[in-house]
Amino acid sequence: MIVLCYHGISDTWSGAVRPDSLEWQIRHLLDHGYRAASFAEAVLHPPAGRTVVITFDDGYRSVVEDAFPVLERLGVRGTVFVPTRFVGAEVAAWPGTDCWLGTGFEHELTPMTWDQLGILRDAGWEIGSHTATHPHLIRVDDERLGDELAGSRSAIEHELGVPCRSLAYPYGEADARVERAAATAGFEAACTLTDSLSAPSPLACPRVGVFRHDGPIRFRAKVSPVTMRLRSTPWWRLLRREHSDTPDESYRS
Repeated sequence: MIVLCYHGISDTWSGAVRPDSLEWQIRHLLDHGYRAASFAEAVLHPPAGRTVVITFDDGYRSVVEDAFPVLERLGVRGTVFVPTRFVGAEVAAWPGTDCWLGTGFEHELTPMTWDQLGILRDAGWEIGSHTATHPHLIRVDDERLGDELAGSRSAIEHELGVPCRSLAYPYGEADARVERAAATAGFEAACTLTDSLSAPSPLACPRVGVFRHDGPIRFRAKVSPVTMRLRSTPWWRLLRREHSDTPDESYRS
């Protein structure tokens, strides 16, 4: 199983993947025998054969405006993880994306509305939580941790009328305390964004981050069975330390 992680989709913004790149990447996997599934479905009830899960973090408007038409053409569904306090706001920014505030790309940080999320829901997309306000969960106290998780899940279920079973940890970060809190809040599946692709539990499912600089050669290498197997072993972190001082997934949100 491959779980891909995208954020914004845009022809011009350097913080986003181009629509034509998204289409080529997903078509490449479909042409190689992969079938798309929602995140919760793939984690909790794994389909037989090769599976790809297409996830989008942050709930940007470009998901419904630019990614949705691409996936519709390909006949596949995605999963979007939304920070619920920002749904319908003019802009959604936090450390890591706030550098775009006041620039010509600030509009790329506009989140979807509940009505737009309803369009995705009605098309069979999964709507998952990205917490309420997108904090570093490993840094907040227990009370706020519980509020961020339970509050976001409740908001999605109330506004969209569907179960919210899945969660993407902001910044891809989680530890044992955060995972326990996710389970207590009622989440059944959750995903990270780390160098390693080992999956210790349904509440710590790793993803492959996809970014603007991932051209065809780089993308093929990222999703190749050899790379996927290697990233599931302890040797991967040793190799990364040997060849780079910074992780490939430099933009985590």
